[in-house]
Amino acid sequence: MLSRIPFLNRPPAVSVLRLQGTIGTGSRALNDRALAPLIERAFSKGKPAAVALVINSPGGSPVQSSLIAQRIRRLADEKSVPVHAFVEDVAASGGYWIACAADRIWADPASIVGSIGVISAGFGLQDFIEKHGIERRVYTAGESKSQLDPFRAEKPEDVARLKELLGDMHGLFKAHVSGRRGDALADDPRIFTGEFWLAEKARDLGLIDGTGHLVPKMKEIFGDKVRFRRFEAKRGLLTRFGAQMVDDTLAAVEDRAAYARFGL
Repeated sequence: MLSRIPFLNRPPAVSVLRLQGTIGTGSRALNDRALAPLIERAFSKGKPAAVALVINSPGGSPVQSSLIAQRIRRLADEKSVPVHAFVEDVAASGGYWIACAADRIWADPASIVGSIGVISAGFGLQDFIEKHGIERRVYTAGESKSQLDPFRAEKPEDVARLKELLGDMHGLFKAHVSGRRGDALADDPRIFTGEFWLAEKARDLGLIDGTGHLVPKMKEIFGDKVRFRRFEAKRGLLTRFGAQMVDDTLAAVEDRAAYARFGL
């Protein structure tokens, strides 16, 4: 009862927002639409002393990564709330993009950090359909409308255009990291090559601020009596059935493949 009296000092509270999985628009993925209410509550409920992002993501959509990061930064600036990111298994590619929204980034010594690059992957099936007597019919208005059709042989000009887009996206990624990490970044050309590292090397390169775990680090900063409010997306019971189950199974395979790139 006494703790509810407004003029009594209460221990500081830290909002803990868990961000786990690949980043994209699917039902299982991290995306701005699904996370927006959680992020808003994490910054607004009970005047938190800080927001802690617990990140375990191999990346995914650069647009969703940017939207999530921008929402976090906007609220942090509007409400003057510091943000700390804690990396679990991995914060790579889009996962690291989101981590850079924090004022400080901490990781376990075995965490994987980095992969600041952009990738586009697909399949070429033109030989397969030809072998099986399948004719591809495509009609367009606009000479570039059917670029990179997986059922047709690649055209050099289409590949050049894709690489130009990837280069532009990479430039946005590099600008975000440089703007957020600033002078902490080492003068090392490997940082933006898509390479990734364990925490100690990532710290030497300025990608993170040090090693540390959520509870002890927050106690170190805010005192032993710090309280934690946890925010995490929950899936409804009905999403486990029917077509959603098929979608979730395919998404789980994609997730597994994304983490496997980092040996996880």
